[in-house]
Amino acid sequence: MAIVSGRPLRLRFGLEPSCVKGHTLNVLATDIYDIQQTLWAIADELRANSNLSSSEYSTPVLGLIFLKFADDKFDEARAELEGTGTGRRQVGPADYHAKKVLYLPHEAEFDTLLALPEAADIGQAISDAMRLIEEHNPDLDGVLPKDYQRFENKTLFELLRAFDVIPSDLSGDAFGKIYEYFLGKFAMSEGKRGGQFFTPAPIVELIVRMIEPAGGTKILDPACGSGGMFVQSARFVEQHREAAGDRISIYGQEKTTETVKLAKMNLAVHGLAGDIREANTYYEDTHDCIGEFDYVMANPPFNVDKVDNARLEDDPRYPFGIPAADNANYLWIQNFYSALNDTGRAGFVMANSASDARSSELEIRRQLIQTRAVSAIVSVGPQFFYTVALPVTLWFLDKGKTTEDDWADWTLFIDAREIYTQVDRAHREWTPAQIEFLVNIQRLYWQWEPTLEYDGTKELLDEHFPDGTYTDVLGLCRYVHIDEIEEQGWSLNPGRYVGVKFETMDEGVFQERITELTTEFNELSAQASELTGTIENFLRQIHE
Repeated sequence: MAIVSGRPLRLRFGLEPSCVKGHTLNVLATDIYDIQQTLWAIADELRANSNLSSSEYSTPVLGLIFLKFADDKFDEARAELEGTGTGRRQVGPADYHAKKVLYLPHEAEFDTLLALPEAADIGQAISDAMRLIEEHNPDLDGVLPKDYQRFENKTLFELLRAFDVIPSDLSGDAFGKIYEYFLGKFAMSEGKRGGQFFTPAPIVELIVRMIEPAGGTKILDPACGSGGMFVQSARFVEQHREAAGDRISIYGQEKTTETVKLAKMNLAVHGLAGDIREANTYYEDTHDCIGEFDYVMANPPFNVDKVDNARLEDDPRYPFGIPAADNANYLWIQNFYSALNDTGRAGFVMANSASDARSSELEIRRQLIQTRAVSAIVSVGPQFFYTVALPVTLWFLDKGKTTEDDWADWTLFIDAREIYTQVDRAHREWTPAQIEFLVNIQRLYWQWEPTLEYDGTKELLDEHFPDGTYTDVLGLCRYVHIDEIEEQGWSLNPGRYVGVKFETMDEGVFQERITELTTEFNELSAQASELTGTIENFLRQIHE
């Protein structure tokens, strides 16, 4: 391994940027933005005027978006298949499935439902349509919502009319973006429950682009939620001019039935198929995962307690030991590590506390770091998630790195807490350029050419890396040798390594920042007070 400027030169896994397709997707995203907002405004207004909660409303509405997508793809395939039937053999479901298109009986077509008289029982008709789709497309058996009778006729007709305005010539990716937009909006409105199945798209995209699953064969997410990691992986592969459905095999686990259904619908709306199973990953390995996967991506639940450690004894998925039962973070981390094959890569979201956790978790982290598989750690600031305002950390593992003598001993740390775009008072995100900039820090570190698919990326690179090559940047990034990590008590907290950049700040900016921090402190204090009251009420009930 060559050493350049005191650090190893990364030679594996280089990918050329896909400029043409990247620009096409940017234009597409701009074109559908108004459609997304308009459709959501209509759907949300209808919900507000119904007697349904957001949680009751979300899955059926997503089912109608799914039906519109499936119907347009079916019409497109039908036009291609017309005339191919003969007197001896008629075109049937198998012909559509061969084109990776769902077969729709006449009663399940979108226009058929739209044409029903307003006096009809439209809820029953839509529920029956969903049953028919499942009957003719076995991969969706038991997946689609079939409880539309809860809706008023007027609401359902308004939703059908609203979704009918989606242009039929939109690509499957655009429909998928609309579907994802609604997932995110429902997650935001549902609060904590919504976050159980949805990871914000910018977080997912950064993970996918950091591990670059273009050309991989098997992808696992053992806490897959609504399947966003799979969708972004397929999109990344398509941007590199490969057919995602032919190039990646999707495997997932989720413990909640409704979330498994959402994941399968999300895959179907993107023209993908996968093996998504209902299972509790702590105890069940339904995919025989050990050493089997090229890529693992996940956003697991944080800080779960009361896992039954007795059921984990002798489970080979936990090679570094079983942590204390009060926190399952290091069960998840070991699950991800042990599922990778000898060159596999993983990217996942993790609680900040895991980077410096002590006791049994420290011992597990030490063993993991000593395998040399920890590739990069990225700190993410607060307000990126709909469920909690607290910051998180992204971990990246690369088992292929462990065999490269000089490279193996180094880990890249990135502190991205000051990189964000404020969406509203309570939520932040990354722009495409900010995501690409963070990915390019890693690309420069590996001595690859940076990608410049988005406006603003070059300006960020020029600001921080003016000579076009990687260098440690105070307060942003630093590559660290394993000996220093050991000196720091095996910490994986980027803040310990990248340092703090001190900047002068004018009075106006200072006052604005103080106001932001005060607001955030007050919100957290209110949440703490609410939780204290809940606990006190609970204790009083116990003693009464």
